[in-house]
Amino acid sequence: MSPRKAAALRHADGRSLREHLIATAGRMISAQGTAGLTVRAIAREAGVADGVLYNHFTDKEELLANALRAHVRAVEAELGTLPEPGSATVEWNLRTHLEYGLALHRAILPAFAGLLAQPAVLTRFGELGGDGDEWRDRLREYLRAERALGRLAADARVDAAAAMLVGICHEAVLSGLLPHAGSTRSPAADEVIEAVLTGIAK
Repeated sequence: MSPRKAAALRHADGRSLREHLIATAGRMISAQGTAGLTVRAIAREAGVADGVLYNHFTDKEELLANALRAHVRAVEAELGTLPEPGSATVEWNLRTHLEYGLALHRAILPAFAGLLAQPAVLTRFGELGGDGDEWRDRLREYLRAERALGRLAADARVDAAAAMLVGICHEAVLSGLLPHAGSTRSPAADEVIEAVLTGIAK
């Protein structure tokens, strides 16, 4: 496909060429990770000349950071919705949050691990911000809302509880990605939730 035709298609489906390039790179990250992902490969997959990317992004790092964000959003969309405060039981809802977080991290952390040698991309990703809608932010807000509803102890340290759950997700996934001495059994979801609720339940 020629660059001219590729640009025309983007106008036809309502997306800008910049959005098309981000979506293309995001799909490539989802399929093959980030290691060895080049501007040339992204341009070829998008159906544009290599130099076109630099008309829309300052550098490769900016494109990859935005593609990572698109990858994370695509994974989150597939995982579905999270429970609302006040629904079901706090125990059930926290288990749902933990299972969501584990699935999310299993899907996205390999892409981030592949960028350990490219810290500039990770810095750019961090600079994009999450508008408070990252899973960890939603988990904190869920716990704060349950505390406000009186379903958790009035003095429950919910931010610490959220950090514990996020940490479990990091440990469970990263221990499988990075070399380490020996092996340890990750605690079952029920054990984790019981431990967290011991500190914050009424």
